[in-house]
Amino acid sequence: MIYLPALGSIAIKGEEGRRILPAVRMLETGNYIVPQVGSYPYYRKPPLVNWVVAGSFKLIGVRNEWTARLPSALSVLAVAIAFVTVARASLGAGGSMIAALIWMTNIGTIEKGRLIEIEALYISLCGLAIIFWLSFFLQKKSAWLIWLTPAVFLGLGLLAKGPTFLVFFYGIVLAALAYSRDWRLLFHPAHFLALVVMVGIAAAWAIPFVHSTTSQLAVEKWSAQYTGRLKGVDFEFLSWIQNIPRALIYFLPWVLLFPLARFSKFHDQAQQRLARALSWGVIVPFVGVNLVPGAVARYSMPAIVPACWLLAMICAANALQWPRRLLGNHREWTTPVMTAFVALGLGIGAIGYPVTAVILRNRQQVKKAAAEINARVPATETLYAVNPDYQPVFFYVKATVQYVSSIKELPPDVHYFLVRTGKEPEALAARKWEPRHARLIVRVHDYSKREMTLFKVAPANED
Repeated sequence: MIYLPALGSIAIKGEEGRRILPAVRMLETGNYIVPQVGSYPYYRKPPLVNWVVAGSFKLIGVRNEWTARLPSALSVLAVAIAFVTVARASLGAGGSMIAALIWMTNIGTIEKGRLIEIEALYISLCGLAIIFWLSFFLQKKSAWLIWLTPAVFLGLGLLAKGPTFLVFFYGIVLAALAYSRDWRLLFHPAHFLALVVMVGIAAAWAIPFVHSTTSQLAVEKWSAQYTGRLKGVDFEFLSWIQNIPRALIYFLPWVLLFPLARFSKFHDQAQQRLARALSWGVIVPFVGVNLVPGAVARYSMPAIVPACWLLAMICAANALQWPRRLLGNHREWTTPVMTAFVALGLGIGAIGYPVTAVILRNRQQVKKAAAEINARVPATETLYAVNPDYQPVFFYVKATVQYVSSIKELPPDVHYFLVRTGKEPEALAARKWEPRHARLIVRVHDYSKREMTLFKVAPANED
């Protein structure tokens, strides 16, 4: 009810095209090692999200917004299932269900879980690693099980975005070890083998990727992604100072309950100490990442899963102190407030998104631009895109799209091609297809108001 209604009714937006278009190219070319956006390799992010989108298209047999976004919804579901199964022995039947409901009904998870962006997959993989590690640790399972199971999710997390989520994973690990005072687990051989497994999963892609591209350029792009954040390249103080408030918004409405938490209300002393340890394991990485000069609020979203665990512990134990001045003598507000928060999430997903889809039906610029192209280029033709950079409009174009880096690379038998506006004079001056000539037939604007020009190459007397 939250994640599936109108999942495919809104056109792709924002960064979704960078996740979908490389997946389409992978299916077309069979090259699953080097993601491509337009006519160039895409170095900035690892390819896991592109792989899962390509897998969804291949498995379901349809390429549309719904099949593209389905992996995000399924990754959210996987975490919810892990809460109610794997974490059940540690949180109890009620606590594990509460944790799953909190996870599925906070603003951040709903927003990212309905888009095919990296965050839904990324925070879900981090969350699964935390759930398995913490559950097995609290159940006193074998060290090999405690470390090796999460290592698989951590390795996949490296393929989703990179190592930042390790800050949140080890924040919980160190907090739990401080709670138990069992630091030997950190130096167990299973931990070192888990690191090998984690890095090995990432290396299985990274090594052939480096050999398939200009390795120096790839390494420069990767390092720039992280050093640029730490150095604060393009640092904006007003944006930076809002990181923590914006990050807290992702956990609405549930974040409103944390100020009411009273660990002293836990009847079990061990639960009190664990709750305090987990609170530090959530807060320190959350604040630390948001204070990095080049950070943005979404970088701290991996903190959502451990925050769900902690809040589930608090709610299940009724360890909330409700303000008497506002609520009178009625102190048992936990259940009705939680019910209201869950109902709010249901309303956003089951009502809010379908209504939004209806409102935006005639305002989706990407689909409008594609419709203009489709009206002029027959679906049986090949449309050449000259150095188009990032253009989500191609997802909706019916003709086969071929990318080239320059007008010089256009074949002599080309019929239709697109260039960015600044390349119009070069296109009009080209003589490579004489006696035919290139004629401008329409200018289209994408979602960011950038302009592209569609040319038709035909004899002078042809309409």
